[in-house]
Amino acid sequence: MDQKAIIAELEKINQSIFSCHKCLLSQTRHTPVPGQGHPQAKIIFVGEAPGRDEDLQGLPFVGRAGQLLTKIIESIGLTRQEVFICNVLKCRPPNNRAPAPDEVVNCSPFLKRQIELIKPKIICALGNHACQALLRTEKGISQLRGTFQEYEGTPVLCTYHPAYLLRNPSEKRKVWEDMKKIRNFLQETEL
Repeated sequence: MDQKAIIAELEKINQSIFSCHKCLLSQTRHTPVPGQGHPQAKIIFVGEAPGRDEDLQGLPFVGRAGQLLTKIIESIGLTRQEVFICNVLKCRPPNNRAPAPDEVVNCSPFLKRQIELIKPKIICALGNHACQALLRTEKGISQLRGTFQEYEGTPVLCTYHPAYLLRNPSEKRKVWEDMKKIRNFLQETEL
């Protein structure tokens, strides 16, 4: 599929997300946040759910955690325009609470289709909820962080969420180690 066709299909997904009313989040959201980035990105960053700033702007990772994510992306020689950034949930849970199981189930088809269209070489799952939703596991981020897993044939590397790093700056070194693994993986797949 060429880039124009992928963009058209991603736009159809966005329209489906905007018209979705499968759960109560559609009643409390300001605007859905489908995702943003390159339609043929080598890497997709997946978070758990939009926050307040994202809900207001309709774009993923635009608040303080998003600013840190941008720096993380740039640390491996990429820009936000070269990657795809999205969340498991496409609508903000009230008070930024954790995603409910039924909400994850309802939003999963959107994320699955985005991944199928973009065909990244690797997925970076940010935080506990993204890892558990993508990998369908009960294991927590402390067990999964820094290890390669798999989502339907695509490698997944789990790391800490940027919001967690804002509260725990001493953990940034671990994320840097994870990003070096991703950078090395991408370099090896280019050979």
